[in-house]
Parts: sequence; structure tokens; C-alpha cells
Amino acid sequence: MKYAKLAALAVALAYGSADAAVITFQTGTSSAGAQTTANAYRDIVDAAVANSSHSTVLNNYDIVSNQSLFGAGATNIAFKSTINFGLSASGTYSFRAGVDFGNGGAVFLDGQAVDLKTTDMWWAHDYANTNSVFSVSNKALTAGNHTLTIYGLEGCCDGGQQVQYSANGAAFQSFSASTLQMAPVPEPETYAMMLGGLGVVGAIARRRREKKQA
Repeated sequence: MKYAKLAALAVALAYGSADAAVITFQTGTSSAGAQTTANAYRDIVDAAVANSSHSTVLNNYDIVSNQSLFGAGATNIAFKSTINFGLSASGTYSFRAGVDFGNGGAVFLDGQAVDLKTTDMWWAHDYANTNSVFSVSNKALTAGNHTLTIYGLEGCCDGGQQVQYSANGAAFQSFSASTLQMAPVPEPETYAMMLGGLGVVGAIARRRREKKQA
């Protein structure tokens, strides 16, 4: 039992504690119009935010904008939102985003395009405006870490945005830093620490057996 506890301690030290979901909101400047593919939106927005200092981590993704977060302008905006989250068990998840992307945008889940809108999107705080919101329904996700990324282009106005999720058919709720926590993922040096700890436990056990046999 003692050795089992030591082994568990070694694993716990290696993995550390879970981190909260991380919501990164970035903006840049772009005068690009509507695109024809999700990848085109991704490429244009990534280039725009790479040349911008406008980046912050949100506590809550609930009615945020370029102006409210950065005190920036309301025209020619490229938006990128990256939500890293974790699931302790597999399940079926849906996502929706109310945005103000006058030139459309795209959504990626774990690197794969899952929604694309090429027309003027202004949800007016009403998800009944289905042509003006992103919607990703009933995705079977495994336990572990996942990434939801939203790209958009806005010509003017910069209205408030919101991103929500539904777990296994439950009611939608806005993403926050305390929802869908990231599972800890060890770095290579952490694996070495874990294996080293387990090796120490094994060495102690061998010495105990050898002493008894002597």
C-alpha cells in the first residue's frame, strides 16, 4: 500500500493540477471582404492579429467587443477567439456564437472547419437569427483537451459577441474561465520526472525484498 501511495504521488507531481479553460481574444486590422472558404478566413485573420498587440485572456465570453476590451476602433476589424477547454469524459457537445461580422467568418473545432458564413452576420443578441450566428451541433468529443477557434471580419460597427456551449443536451451557457477545465498534459521533462519517481519506488521495493531474503 505504501508503494502504491508513493507511485500515485510521483504521478501527481508529474502531472500537476488542472488549469481552467483559457479564452484568448485577439483583434487586428483588415479591410478584406467576404471570403469563400473557412481556410481563407483563418489565413487572413491570423495574418492580421500577428501584426497587432490587441490580445487578452477573458474571464467570461459574454458580450465583448474590440472597443470594450482594447478601446480600439469600430471599423475594419479582424477577430480571432481561441477557446482551449478540457473534458473529463466523452460526450456530445454543441456550440453557438453570436457575433457582429459584417464580412462573415468561420469556426474550427480541433483544427477542422465546422461552420462558415460568408454574409453579413449581426445576431442582435438573438440566437433565433440563425443566418447570423455560428452553430455547431451534436459533436461527439472524447475525454481530453479540445480547441474551438472563431475567425471573423467586420467592416463597421463592432457589436458585442458571445460564445456558448451545451453539454449532452443541457442548456447553453457562456464560456468562462471556470467552465470545461483543461486536463493537465505533461511536458517531456515532466514525463522524465514521473518515470524517475516510479523508478525510485521500484528501487525501494527491490531493496526491501533483497533484505528480507538475506
